[in-house]
Amino acid sequence: LAAEPAPHRPAGMASSPCGSGNFDCGLEIKTRSVEQTLVPLVSQITTLINHKDKPKKSEKTLHAIQKVGQAVSAAVGRFVAVGEAIAVENEELKEEIGLACFEARRAGNAIAQLTDVVNPEHLETDGRSTVFSDRSGMVKAARMLLSSVTKVLVLADRIVIKQIITSRNKVLVTLEQLERVTTFQEFVHIFSQFGNEMVEFAHLTGDRQNDLKDEKKKARMAAARAVLEKCTMMLLTASKTCLRHPDCESARINKDTVFHRMRYALEQVIEIVTDTWPAGDSQVLPVSLYAGIKDFKVRVESLRDSLYPLPYESMAAQLEAMVEQIEDFTDSAYTSHEQREGILQLCHLTRQHTQQLIADWTCQSVKAKDATEEMELSVLKTCQSISELRRELHKVAVGRATDLLKLHSDQLTLQTLKAAGNEGNLEAVAEYARTMNEQKEQLVETCRLLCHISGTEPLEITCIHAEETFHVIGPQIISAAQTLALHPSSKIAKENLDVFCESWESQLCDMAVLLREINDVFEGRRGDKRTYLSLPRPGKHSANLKTAKAVKLDSEEQTTMAKLGLELRLLTSDVDSEVDRWEDQEHEVVRQSQSISSMAYSMYLFTRYGEQPSIVSCSVLLFFKHLFVCSNISRMLERIHCFLSHVLQALLETIFFSKADDDDDALKKFLSTVIYSHLLDMCKLMAN
Repeated sequence: LAAEPAPHRPAGMASSPCGSGNFDCGLEIKTRSVEQTLVPLVSQITTLINHKDKPKKSEKTLHAIQKVGQAVSAAVGRFVAVGEAIAVENEELKEEIGLACFEARRAGNAIAQLTDVVNPEHLETDGRSTVFSDRSGMVKAARMLLSSVTKVLVLADRIVIKQIITSRNKVLVTLEQLERVTTFQEFVHIFSQFGNEMVEFAHLTGDRQNDLKDEKKKARMAAARAVLEKCTMMLLTASKTCLRHPDCESARINKDTVFHRMRYALEQVIEIVTDTWPAGDSQVLPVSLYAGIKDFKVRVESLRDSLYPLPYESMAAQLEAMVEQIEDFTDSAYTSHEQREGILQLCHLTRQHTQQLIADWTCQSVKAKDATEEMELSVLKTCQSISELRRELHKVAVGRATDLLKLHSDQLTLQTLKAAGNEGNLEAVAEYARTMNEQKEQLVETCRLLCHISGTEPLEITCIHAEETFHVIGPQIISAAQTLALHPSSKIAKENLDVFCESWESQLCDMAVLLREINDVFEGRRGDKRTYLSLPRPGKHSANLKTAKAVKLDSEEQTTMAKLGLELRLLTSDVDSEVDRWEDQEHEVVRQSQSISSMAYSMYLFTRYGEQPSIVSCSVLLFFKHLFVCSNISRMLERIHCFLSHVLQALLETIFFSKADDDDDALKKFLSTVIYSHLLDMCKLMAN
């Protein structure tokens, strides 16, 4: 229709793409990839609409306008082709995407014809509308083009959401099967399938997390994915412990808690990607002290410019609400007397300055155009006192978190719990459990204080996640220790306790990172982090964006890395279990196996999560340890090969020097070849 306009309706071509009212130009864009895909198109259309309307246009200007119009039309054509292909593959969205693609093509063709201005003499004789004669038509066509293209992108984004939901549903089904298994063989088979499904789900949700525009949703997604990642290994060992000790109540409680946390985290992910929340479940965070102080300070400073009757009751009520929140600091049993007195004095000083501010404001002349000196002085004093209060709260919260991290750096409580469990000493486990509970309460309360002074809503969400994690894992460690104390000879129960302790230590590392980020925000050092934008890969359509090209893995490489990481963690657990069966724990093969397994997993942690275990603390050391692992593997392979050679020689001697004199030489040769081939395959398998 746009390509063959009626001769008597020259303006119809420009307006025809906008004739339909089915598209909303104000579509909400929730992902960075959709936003960045639209940037080049917006830039080119802006160039067309904002050209200088001079009476006389040079030939160069006309060529430039036509070139941009043709570029827009060609880009829209390629985009529509991709959109139509997506529509064919997704029947439920075929009609909507098809309509949006049709409107986009019409608008693109209209823009191309409106910018066909190389021969202005012919245009005057033809009576056709151009970007010069019909600017409103150009604006309408551009608006419809942006609306329809955005519609296609948003619909394509719904396909990504559908993929995540489908992946979640598969994980849930397998999770139900894992919960009902009764034999080790069945569990191993189903858990292998579960691992592959979790890798796929982790990849899809990781891409989605990086692509979200809303930083709060991104933080919630990160928290839910962290729960799933840590619970995967806990689910493995907790389930194995229940299978080995089916009558153990503490083991069953641990297993049920892990399954519950995984289901809850899976539901959280779906709520985030679909932007739907259960009835009554508000996603509005409670106002933190940082946000309250910031808002209070802004209101005080704005009094200089807005001279109107002050609702001083609301300002005083806001201050009292903050003082009530500060009781989390002053009422804590872990706050020192000096810190408590310092906070209370600053609260009293702020209250005095606020009252003086209200009094000065009341005395201010209604006809005054500017604030008086007394008023200005009261504003400055109130802002200064509230800022000092904020600094003191930050100092108390960060100082306590730092002290706790130093206190737990040796993990003495975890070690004593493990020792008591290995000895089967239930009384000692109960005693150390009380210490563990106290440390858990300290960490939970500290996370609550950090939430008050975090500085940003995403960091508040991370603090809440840390608080919930410590609150749940603490009792789980105690239950795992009780299980081991009841079955001190159980290797599986010991491995189970180790995994829960590792999760606790990992959360302490996360808390240290969180503490650094809170300090960065407080001191103004926090910068924007560049993230990996996944679907629909906007980098391929953003050639005119001058951004630094970061080195990153593509989707296939990320999937491979994630699978290798999960397999490596599971294999590490298998190696530890197999090594425990050796009677001679000091055997060189045993020690080398443990060393290689531990080192490989530490390297994986460093490259995958940025964690810095004590043995791998920087990139240079990472490569050094890589050479160390390769060297150890080579030496182990030499010993394995030597061992297999001795086995081969013994078997061949048994065959050749047996009493069966009628053995045929061909049979001997065949047997020796088969044996050697099998042993060689075994060697290669062990090497892999």
